[in-house]
Amino acid sequence: MEKTISLSSPLKRMTVLDALRGFALLGVILMHMLQHFGIPSLPNQPETMRFPALDESMQWIGYNIIMGRFINIFAFLFGLSFFIQMDRAAKKGIDFRKRFVWRMIILLLMGLVSHSFYNVEIISVYAFFGLLMIPLYKVKNWVLIVLFFFFMLGGPRLIQIQKHNEKTKTELTKKLEQTNEVQEAFVIPEHLSNPSLVNSVKYNYKERLTGKLNYQFGFVGRGFVTFALFILGLFVGRIRFFENLAGQKKQNILLFIGFLLANFFVIIILNLLPPMNLRILFRPDGQMIPPSIALGKTLEDVSLVLSSAALTLGFILLYQKEKIGNYLEALSPYGRTGLTNYIMQGVIGCLIFSPWAFGTTFSGWGAAALFFFGILIYIIQGIISKYWLKYYLYGPLEWLWRSLTYLDFQPFRKKLK
Repeated sequence: MEKTISLSSPLKRMTVLDALRGFALLGVILMHMLQHFGIPSLPNQPETMRFPALDESMQWIGYNIIMGRFINIFAFLFGLSFFIQMDRAAKKGIDFRKRFVWRMIILLLMGLVSHSFYNVEIISVYAFFGLLMIPLYKVKNWVLIVLFFFFMLGGPRLIQIQKHNEKTKTELTKKLEQTNEVQEAFVIPEHLSNPSLVNSVKYNYKERLTGKLNYQFGFVGRGFVTFALFILGLFVGRIRFFENLAGQKKQNILLFIGFLLANFFVIIILNLLPPMNLRILFRPDGQMIPPSIALGKTLEDVSLVLSSAALTLGFILLYQKEKIGNYLEALSPYGRTGLTNYIMQGVIGCLIFSPWAFGTTFSGWGAAALFFFGILIYIIQGIISKYWLKYYLYGPLEWLWRSLTYLDFQPFRKKLK
């Protein structure tokens, strides 16, 4: 019987990546708290814990500093982790591709289970794109760069919009003739009229799964930006960027400034464009999608990625400063147990906002209260992660993922001296 060679033994880690992942997950939970983890509230929900001025400030921070930016960092790190795993396997003479396929299938199943609790989970999408990364591992760098810009600049969106507009031209007359349709009365859906975990799970799969797929792979194309960031992570891994951080502080400062200036330039262009309703991309409903909408959405995506890059470089520069870096290192345990913490964020969010649990209490809270509550949850998770890693090699779900990957129980407890 062939002996299975495992890569799961603890290896020397680049702790900056763990801390950066922990930093990204801070932004993820704060944004999800403001969005109620995508869980609808009961009609006429009573409002409590409201502080209008502070709520407005927290909403502004959420949508102008956090939204789309921290999850971009999380996606980039996934692509980078893919390279690290494949590279370390190659150095040991191991072809890890088949094992990685199985690893992504397990992650997909974890994501689908998580979707039962909160439909904004992202790891099922990551698992799908992770499979697409395998054939890209050995392609030339110029191919990666071309693919990055194709997906980053909305190539799939442009193709879909062209097909949509061609189809809509033939249907436009019929749509214009149907202006006197009778609107159906609003009916409260069952998961709200009769709240229960079972009805919530049904809603997440029957209604929200289609919406998620449309958001990721439709005209909005959020998933294609994610895939572009996976590719970028692979490329950055290849050039050994994080392995040479100590000797490139000046380069990192220039990159940080460059990303800030580039984002400022893109924002100026966005502000010069006429006002546009980008939400048409969610549900065109037979409407023609003008080129300006595609351009506006692409510029918005580029701005978010440039913001994420500036945040990443800013974090690295601070991490390299000894005094500040010691404080940022406190985020490392959270990042090392990132899968466990991310899924637990969703489970906690489900309990907080679901009508069948504590939704009647927390769904009426203002943005500021939810923001600081999210910080509290994050801190508690961080403390648990720190003490957990004193006794265990991995987080519980990280260990389960590794054990299922190799179909063998992996070492779990640390050997205490």
